[in-house]
Amino acid sequence: MISVNDAILKSVERTKQGTIHQTTLKDVNRGFLTEDFISDIDLPSFNNSAMDGYALLYSDYQNGRREFDLIGEIQAGDTNIYELNSGQAYRIFTGAPTPLNCDLVIMQEHVNQTQNGILIDEENAKAGQNIRLIGEQVKKGDLALKKGAELTPAAVGYLASLGATSINTIIQPSITVVSTGNELVSIGSELKFGQIYESNSYGIVSELKKCGFNDVSSEKLNDNYEETFNKIRQLIEFSDYVILTGGISVGDYDFVGKALKELEVEEVFYKVKQKPGKPLFFGRKGYCHIYALPGNPAAALSCLNVYVKSSLRKFLGCIDPLPNFIPIKANNDFHKKGNRAQFLKAKVDNGAVTILEGQGSNMMHTFAIANALVYMNENNTSISKGDQVSCLLL
Repeated sequence: MISVNDAILKSVERTKQGTIHQTTLKDVNRGFLTEDFISDIDLPSFNNSAMDGYALLYSDYQNGRREFDLIGEIQAGDTNIYELNSGQAYRIFTGAPTPLNCDLVIMQEHVNQTQNGILIDEENAKAGQNIRLIGEQVKKGDLALKKGAELTPAAVGYLASLGATSINTIIQPSITVVSTGNELVSIGSELKFGQIYESNSYGIVSELKKCGFNDVSSEKLNDNYEETFNKIRQLIEFSDYVILTGGISVGDYDFVGKALKELEVEEVFYKVKQKPGKPLFFGRKGYCHIYALPGNPAAALSCLNVYVKSSLRKFLGCIDPLPNFIPIKANNDFHKKGNRAQFLKAKVDNGAVTILEGQGSNMMHTFAIANALVYMNENNTSISKGDQVSCLLL
């Protein structure tokens, strides 16, 4: 049995990065930069006003002048070039280019209109005030974004402001989620005694789509070895990821493990010293990554968030794909039984985390309101209110 830390590391180390392709900026959907992005322009590319106000010479202001002749206005998008003479001012608007020799913009709230111009009533103005300088965000030829930077909406907008039309990213992985079990019934079907609605694929697919993965499909299998073997063999041929739930333990009708062995899937690890999710499998065959998660829904989602998503981030080119555990103060006590590491369903609110009731691997009613997992390592047996705990935000 492998430790949690080793399983996370192996999930990342044994993940093969996907194929690089060029994509137009408007089609970017998350992902990570596969190379450094060097700016072709200064940003901003000209000095411009940070607010609506009046552009003037600081030397006039510094020498005590407060009355100025108003000689015109400059709007955002104006492509003309302006200069100031002593005693002159331009009405200027946010984003508009400042006159070439302008080194002070007074915000309009500190200016009064006179018969022939304006009167400044601000006494502590500084040189360069309210002016965005050319290249203050990034200069032409400088590194704008590093390789591995996440392509968040803000990052895409930043690249657009630099004039990028296309960038190199990783083609999104094709992912198939497979739920197994004779007891599973599709939503909308009649539920008979001894049956349950199949829910794992819904939770997993929803989480993957929330993370920006679109090439995701799902299937359901009965506990039949031949059907299981043939379907997994087929999926391995065209999927980058196959995520199975159920059938990976040691029961008489758990056929997933047997099928993976017969298909000669390389076992990277099987069984993790954790709760929930001890019977977790990760393997590789060719370019396909295969995860077999426990069938209990809460265990499956925990493993997805800790292990599978780390692997997917590595696949997409993330430089630091490991799960981001952060310290947060505990709101209540908890005592752990046994010597396995544990992931606890929890809720973060107002800077503290509350460990929820109902920690069973099948209990989804608590996972439905959780927004975090609290991690307790093998050696940690209890949490007291006020302790700093390791928390993974969901």
